Amino acid sequence: MKKVLYSMGLSLAALTAQAQVQPFQQNDRVIFVGNSITEAGAYVSYVYLYYMTHFPDRKLVIMNGGIGGDKAADIYRRLDYDVLARQPNVLVLTFGMNDTGYFEFNGNDAEKTARERIAASRRNYQLVEQRLLQLPRIRKILMSSPPYDETAKISGNLFPGKHRAMQEIVRFQEAAARKNNWPFVDLFYPMTKLNARLQQKDSTFTLIGPDRIHPSNAGHLVMAALFLKSQGLSGQPVADVRINAAVGKLQQAANCKVSNLAATAGRVSFSYLAASLPFPIDTVARIWGNDQKQSDALSWIPFTEDFNREMLQVAGLQPGEYTLQIDGHAIGTWSAAAFAKGINLATQPETPQYRQAVSIMQLNLRRAEIEARLRRYYWVQSNFFDKKHMLLQDDAAALDSIRKYARTDGMLRFHEENYETAMYKELRTLWQQEIDTIIHLIYRLNKPVSHKIEIIKT
Repeated sequence: MKKVLYSMGLSLAALTAQAQVQPFQQNDRVIFVGNSITEAGAYVSYVYLYYMTHFPDRKLVIMNGGIGGDKAADIYRRLDYDVLARQPNVLVLTFGMNDTGYFEFNGNDAEKTARERIAASRRNYQLVEQRLLQLPRIRKILMSSPPYDETAKISGNLFPGKHRAMQEIVRFQEAAARKNNWPFVDLFYPMTKLNARLQQKDSTFTLIGPDRIHPSNAGHLVMAALFLKSQGLSGQPVADVRINAAVGKLQQAANCKVSNLAATAGRVSFSYLAASLPFPIDTVARIWGNDQKQSDALSWIPFTEDFNREMLQVAGLQPGEYTLQIDGHAIGTWSAAAFAKGINLATQPETPQYRQAVSIMQLNLRRAEIEARLRRYYWVQSNFFDKKHMLLQDDAAALDSIRKYARTDGMLRFHEENYETAMYKELRTLWQQEIDTIIHLIYRLNKPVSHKIEIIKT
């Protein structure tokens, strides 16, 4: 399957434009601002995890600023009390899925309604833009929405013309970015092309999800990969070691240090210290209602080739089978020819460096879970209290109000229990302190350590 897809030219290099976004730097405070796709948090966490593993000494904070249901108008309303209050110096702004509407496309005046919604989105974006132009110290990045999947041969949630309406928003987003000299990251067109190519093999396939709107964990990895590629980060190895055993020489050690090399045609050993950790791949579906896993995306895009290469290449071994040991533990057995071609250690989950990276992934998941409580609190503020003129009131009257209206509002009822805890500022402060503690722990535990590598003829 993978070979077939790649033979179709299915690479991120072919799907996205030249890198134009500055990579995040030490001490950056980055916030991704968007709707429910952002609030779900997966792509934001994947971008953060890449930085945690690939740049273990570059400590930064990446924050989720998504709220479900948001349009450009809603983002403008909460910009100061939610987004800017978190003191970012980098802001990634995305919108468009909700701006274009849904069931309106099944009505008689679908085109007229779409034009009106696009015009409203443009006007409200301009309000956001004017506010951001007053903040020269914040680096701004505009990012398109992922697409609405109008082409999958599945039932439900089909709104003909919505995809075309979203194109119009992408056009004015890109034009606005160009006008302001802000970077622009396009998720819409690359994901649309990728979706179409995969649907050539299976018309019921969707890169997005069964509701045609919310990407799965796999779709979020595609989004993260496109964003990282826009930053020029594809092709940077975790490490790349090349040894000629026949002459006992190290030929290359990229992004790592190799010492104490002892190499013959039948055995090789050395000390190895990489500057990065591999990117651990999750095999659990974590988005409700969508069973696609992050690992599924590895057959759709060359993520491993672009972002996760920890290569060990040993030429000049005598013909035969060889066992790779790291710190005395057997990792696997390969032929001399396979070692000459190169073994990607980042795909071997039993290596100690991969297991170390998995612990970072788990901590990052815990961080995101706590952050999600705060996002649900701000969902209530933005979608309920702001409209009731009770913004950030958080008193007995506010609690009574949410309990009253939650009886007939399913979304409010979903958020009610979290709000009953989050309404206390002291508890929100404790949650933020817990997030900060986890980030501090991650940057203490994500430092690569030296390993002894042995290649022994079996």
